[in-house]
Amino acid sequence: QVQLVESGGGLVQPGGSLRLSCAASGFTLDNYAIGWFRQAPGKGREGVSCIRNSDGSTYYADSAKGRFTISRDNAKNTVYLQMNSLKPEDTAVYYCATAPPMVVTTTQCGPLRAYDFWGQGTQVTVSS
Repeated sequence: QVQLVESGGGLVQPGGSLRLSCAASGFTLDNYAIGWFRQAPGKGREGVSCIRNSDGSTYYADSAKGRFTISRDNAKNTVYLQMNSLKPEDTAVYYCATAPPMVVTTTQCGPLRAYDFWGQGTQVTVSS
């Protein structure tokens, strides 16, 4: 079965950390770009970070720079998002998605419409 499965979300206090995982099954992530996106209640889906698996090129939204780190483990067919110094405004459902590799550059993750295969999402709640 071809799917992306996110995990690692949960409830954390402000200043805390979480590591999200995006595991692929039924296909290999090697030749794709992977993006992490989030959607807070009442808001649109926004890009957080992305990685081009072929060469490791990454991009971070301003909201993520200095706090989040995207990484990959090709042997495990998994992409991670390490989130540190979490803030209440990081509360959202986090999704991972795949896109053709050249969508991602060091200056942008590419348009949302370029990401055509999505996981089901994992909830992150930052609250005291």
